[in-house]
Amino acid sequence: MNGTGLRRALFLDRDGTLIADRHYLHRPEEVEFLPGAVMALRRLCDAGFALVVVTNQSGVGRGYFTMEDVERVHAHIAGECASLGVRFDRFYTAPEAPDQPSRGRKPSPQFLLDARDSLGIDLAGSYMVGDKMVDLEAGWNAGVARSFLVRTGYGAEVERKESARIRNAVVADGLPGVADWILGNQR
Repeated sequence: MNGTGLRRALFLDRDGTLIADRHYLHRPEEVEFLPGAVMALRRLCDAGFALVVVTNQSGVGRGYFTMEDVERVHAHIAGECASLGVRFDRFYTAPEAPDQPSRGRKPSPQFLLDARDSLGIDLAGSYMVGDKMVDLEAGWNAGVARSFLVRTGYGAEVERKESARIRNAVVADGLPGVADWILGNQR
């Protein structure tokens, strides 16, 4: 918590950030955590950060799988992480396809604002991490302290193609580097 009694949070994308990006992943048995990701999250949990997953899952809107499939994947992720001392405060999912109206589909900051209101999060003391521009933009649109681009998933390609647009982001190889930066630069 900060001086105002609000919690700081790490908002993170799911596919390509926390777990390997599998094309339209919807089965728990296909979940593969990225190297060092869970232990990096544990370090942040231990430092008092709330952990909030914010994910676009257009496969639901496209009819490839259901929200129940997404919820099963999230339950698997939460269970595997809990066994290692990591607790997620919330999973927010935008199930719409890109061409469908959506309240929370990134780059919308809506889910970060929802977490601020329901979980008592200090956005100005929080961070957003992801492997795509929409992740960074969601954080910037919500007013977080920093948005991080990880080089996992699509991140290395985004870094190469969007160097001018990511100049206000911190770039890290993966979640371990994000945790190192945050914990080394706490106010």
